[in-house]
Amino acid sequence: MTKQISIVIIDYPHAMQSAVHGLKELFIMANEIVSAQQMDVVFNVEIVVPHAANQQQASDIVILPPAIAGDYYKAPSPVLLDYLTTAHQSGTILCSACAGAFILANTQLLNHRAATTHWQLADDFSQQFKQVNLNIESLLINDGDVITAGGIMSWVDLGLELVAQFTRPQIMRALGKFLIVDTGKREQRYYGSFTPKFNHGNTQILQVQHYIQKHFEQSLCIAKLADLAHMSERTFLRQFSSATSFKPVQYIQRIRVQKACDLLETTTQSFEQIALSVGYEDVNSFRKVFIKVIGLSPTAFKARFV
Repeated sequence: MTKQISIVIIDYPHAMQSAVHGLKELFIMANEIVSAQQMDVVFNVEIVVPHAANQQQASDIVILPPAIAGDYYKAPSPVLLDYLTTAHQSGTILCSACAGAFILANTQLLNHRAATTHWQLADDFSQQFKQVNLNIESLLINDGDVITAGGIMSWVDLGLELVAQFTRPQIMRALGKFLIVDTGKREQRYYGSFTPKFNHGNTQILQVQHYIQKHFEQSLCIAKLADLAHMSERTFLRQFSSATSFKPVQYIQRIRVQKACDLLETTTQSFEQIALSVGYEDVNSFRKVFIKVIGLSPTAFKARFV
């Protein structure tokens, strides 16, 4: 007897249409591969708008795709939130990609659980949902009954994850080959870039940030930075971390790593030359920092993106 997997994709206002319909087509293609390999599984996909969600019968999976505009995802309708909560209570797996995580978090079902979203939305998400354990480095987090994916194109990764979960990993890999999509392990931090937060309202810390931006290749000790802010070191450390969400050393590391990424992508300089140009005399030390922040070695980063 063929196992029917029921999937509902929520087409909310300003949802990314290529994701909404791309997911449906991904599962249709998966059905073709499943059939060719004589597995008794079939994905049945329905696209539903929020106001009609409560009219749906129970499904195995509900997917909240990315958004490309508007702010509906930040303040979804009570009808949709009720539907998601009820579906979850009935055993439905709830999934989100990119901004869809905001809708999922509004149900409070992500509270005290690990989740991810697009790295550019991380600050807004953390401010709005302080009870969620946001792991922005992860491209996808499968927590069993809840699955969240990060980047705007992570709906592909989410679809592949579901195919693997409800069929077999080799079905997912065969689908990946057909789509010409990398099905190997990836992390969102491979693709992120560090964009400092400047709109925090602390003018003294902002002055220090501007100084770091201009002089990142120089030796930047805490005492000097605290002096620029006209603060004690202890006060400076507390206020800098509060304003930027990073300790000064972490912040400087990320500035330097981002500069190194830019140089790896746009010049033919060796990593040794780049390390010196961004303020590291110890190349091996900087390589360790680079791998810790990006998740790839400099050589692997250049091979993937250049």
